[in-house]
Amino acid sequence: MAVITITAENFDEEVTNSKTPVLVDFWAVWCGPCQMQGPVVDQAAEEFAGKLKVGKLNVDEQGELAQKYGVMSIPTLILFKDGVAVKKEVGFHTLEQIGAMIP
Repeated sequence: MAVITITAENFDEEVTNSKTPVLVDFWAVWCGPCQMQGPVVDQAAEEFAGKLKVGKLNVDEQGELAQKYGVMSIPTLILFKDGVAVKKEVGFHTLEQIGAMIP
């Protein structure tokens, strides 16, 4: 499954109303660790297709959403289940660590 670009406009549709758990990667273009995390998140979208929906949210473009979910450092991975943030991890994570977040 492809990674979805998450914005304020599609957040409710893609995250809040999703029947599948959603992992959102909060990132920025200028963030070195985010650039390392990106390919792992892409891999997670393929590896866990059907069990997990994966999206990326650019904090520079979607600052209000980053603020709403208390994102202070990036990369931050937040797992949403039934529209609620249930897990939040800051910093680089391996594919195995991402897999361990899935309910």
